Amino acid sequence: MIDFTIVILYFAVVMFFALRGRVSSGNVTTEQYFLSSRNLRWPSIALSTIATNVQGYQFLGMMGSAYLYGLAQANLEINAMQGILLAAFVFVPFYLRERIITITQFIESKLGPRIAFFYTLANIALFSTITLGAALFWGAYAADLVFGDYISVISDNRATRLSFLIIGLGVFSAIYTYLGGLSAVVKTDVIQFAILLIGGLIVLLVSINALGGWSALYSKAESHMHLHLPAEHEKLPWTHMFGLFFLNINYWCANQTVMQRSLAAKSLKEAQIGLLAGGVLKYLMAIVIVVPGIALYALLQETGSPLSDPDQAFPYLVNTHLPTGLKGLVLCALFASLMSTVDSTFNSIATLFSVDIYKKYLNPQATDLQVVGTGKKVILFCLLTGIVMGLVLMYIKLNSTESSFTHTLNELRYYINCGIVVLICSAILLITPNREATLLAFLITVPLQFVFKDYYPDMNYFVRAGCVISIALMVSLVFGFQGGYRKSLFFSESRAVAITGIILFLSLVLLHFIFH
Repeated sequence: MIDFTIVILYFAVVMFFALRGRVSSGNVTTEQYFLSSRNLRWPSIALSTIATNVQGYQFLGMMGSAYLYGLAQANLEINAMQGILLAAFVFVPFYLRERIITITQFIESKLGPRIAFFYTLANIALFSTITLGAALFWGAYAADLVFGDYISVISDNRATRLSFLIIGLGVFSAIYTYLGGLSAVVKTDVIQFAILLIGGLIVLLVSINALGGWSALYSKAESHMHLHLPAEHEKLPWTHMFGLFFLNINYWCANQTVMQRSLAAKSLKEAQIGLLAGGVLKYLMAIVIVVPGIALYALLQETGSPLSDPDQAFPYLVNTHLPTGLKGLVLCALFASLMSTVDSTFNSIATLFSVDIYKKYLNPQATDLQVVGTGKKVILFCLLTGIVMGLVLMYIKLNSTESSFTHTLNELRYYINCGIVVLICSAILLITPNREATLLAFLITVPLQFVFKDYYPDMNYFVRAGCVISIALMVSLVFGFQGGYRKSLFFSESRAVAITGIILFLSLVLLHFIFH
């Protein structure tokens, strides 16, 4: 019961700080509710951004993938540095210069309202289904695996228990996001990041200790200690980094959920420092998420009893190697990763719909109070769509336990993400893009996915995404060329910030060289 009490206390603390962060409903403005009055400092930007990024599927899905494929899984974490650096020195300076609230507003200023409308719809569709559903599912799935004995009182049927947890976690996250807006989200994210980092470090240290120390990773799991797998590898060939580069642009530079903290920065300097500090934290999270999976692979190799479901790697370590008390704290870390993603997604969807659709098309004369009120209603609607998608993903996972589910979800996301990369790159690179050519390039990304999948069924989905984006972007840049390409893309608020960015880029290159 100690573990269960710790989890209940965690939920109480989160709700307390969320309610303290709420803004008065009587005179709230759009920028107060959606952008925390544009007053965020770099520590809040760094911690909240990475807390939003670290999801339950990384503790379960990515750790499970690391159990199967080793250090190569870390590419999805450390190569985020590419996207973070581009966001800090290319995209965010453009965004803050125009004082936008949503990325859609930047798209509209460069590509026109029609393309901006498609961008908004694509993001809302993705966020309200797969993003929310996956986060809710992973939290429920982990809770059931780790705390099955406690929550079995709900039902003896596993699907029923998971359904109850998906609904409960969704409702809890929606409540404080609804009440407090971005201010409440950022306050809780800072707390949640501290908890998920502590919990992750506990699992890391326990797994390394059980294996016999850091050096044992090489002596007992040498085959799993390579960042680059052969080009013919099914899931993580070294060639996947080609597509991953483009997809990192989507996530770190064009994703409203991630960018919302930088848009709310007090200044460009605060935004850039916050993103760079977040990059350092991303390195740390790569170790926390990937190394325990490798350690568990080595441990179970010695016992001769491998896992039947790789996504059970995290729960196995928690249940087998953690004492009472620490187990509850680690489960809180998992819930923290879930809720920091869900609350940010709720807030971003509400921002996109309220500002880009309601205010622009449905009620141009709407007051701030009406815009915020619409955003709150959107949160409630997306709670329903997220729960439904969480239940769908639960059904898929329970009927396919042998695969690493994180790659299944990635592939689903990329059907939409590829087109978004084409839009944001066209908006940045072209001075006056041809809007018809850019719209065509955006729309052809989905059929191109199916063409490649039909003619090249064995092609890795990261590589496929890279090919699709390259073709569509070529269509946009060649046929959309009118006023020339931008000659100046990189901007730094200070020399020290620029040097820090260069050091972080070189550190990424060095990691690939060392762990080749």
